[in-house]
Amino acid sequence: MAFVPEEEKTEDYLFKIVLIGDSAVGKSNLLARFARDEFYPNSKSTIGVEFQTQKMDINGKEIKAQIWDTAGQERFRAVTSAYYRGAVGALLVYDISRHQTFDSIGRWLNELHTHSDMNVVTILVGNKTDLKDAREVTTAEGKALAEAQGLFFMETSALDSSNVAAAFQTVVKEIYNILSRKVMISQELKHKDSAALAEGKTVVLRGEGDGQQEQSKKGGCCSS
Repeated sequence: MAFVPEEEKTEDYLFKIVLIGDSAVGKSNLLARFARDEFYPNSKSTIGVEFQTQKMDINGKEIKAQIWDTAGQERFRAVTSAYYRGAVGALLVYDISRHQTFDSIGRWLNELHTHSDMNVVTILVGNKTDLKDAREVTTAEGKALAEAQGLFFMETSALDSSNVAAAFQTVVKEIYNILSRKVMISQELKHKDSAALAEGKTVVLRGEGDGQQEQSKKGGCCSS
């Protein structure tokens, strides 16, 4: 079998995804179930940050999801905030048997948006559906919050594996779809620019510095 150097694997994508939510909602077990099909009933709270890389195939492309499991405790908040940077996906997890973890969702969303791109693909995950008799958060409540915040929504159980893979796959597929659309738009723009050049038309290049140039034209506090 021919060896293909890493740099030639142009079909590979690497997506950074973060797991966030209060302590003991089952983030680590969701990741363990998805990445290794394991479950730890007596798992201890995550200290700082851990991550796993999981490969997925979408439309014939190999996607590597680098999933970061962040500590939910307040004392690790300063450490973990740096790990949001560069994330393109997030699983925002609460425990259906503890309403207080659901009440924290707004705070976690604010933290996610503060430390990462506003366009992070996010799914709200109600975990521990196996605890039916102890349920404090209804499915309807979860759906309503997700709709209000523009999030995907799913209920899972790391214990019996229900919807675990589906939750991660939903995020990864949506990231891939957004990326594919951006690539298509970029190619269309390049095609239009090439056609314009062939016809001798002026092509306007828009860069990140355009806003600064516009500001300097208008003048400001620092203009001489």
